[in-house]
Amino acid sequence: MHALSLPTWWIHIASVLEWMVAIVAVQTYGRRRAEPGWRWLALAMTPALVSAMAACTWHLFDNSPALQGLVVFQAGCTLLGNVALAGAALHLLRQQQAARPPAP
Repeated sequence: MHALSLPTWWIHIASVLEWMVAIVAVQTYGRRRAEPGWRWLALAMTPALVSAMAACTWHLFDNSPALQGLVVFQAGCTLLGNVALAGAALHLLRQQQAARPPAP
């Protein structure tokens, strides 16, 4: 655990917890509005959470070269998460545009 300073650990852990809260908040918001597209957005946030947890795990073991595969996994999760978030946001936009009445 010597790879990161205590304040840096605090930021890493707080970011992971904050992302978890954001996932729950997005899902709750969608449920209250009865718009299922928000659930897809919350689900699309999951790979980014996994990516952050992988990064924290790698740092926990002092950035060990034996865990280099974890870094590759983390990068893949980041890519997947970014693509999933873009797709979910586009899906949500299209759903909301379809629900709007046409302009006069």
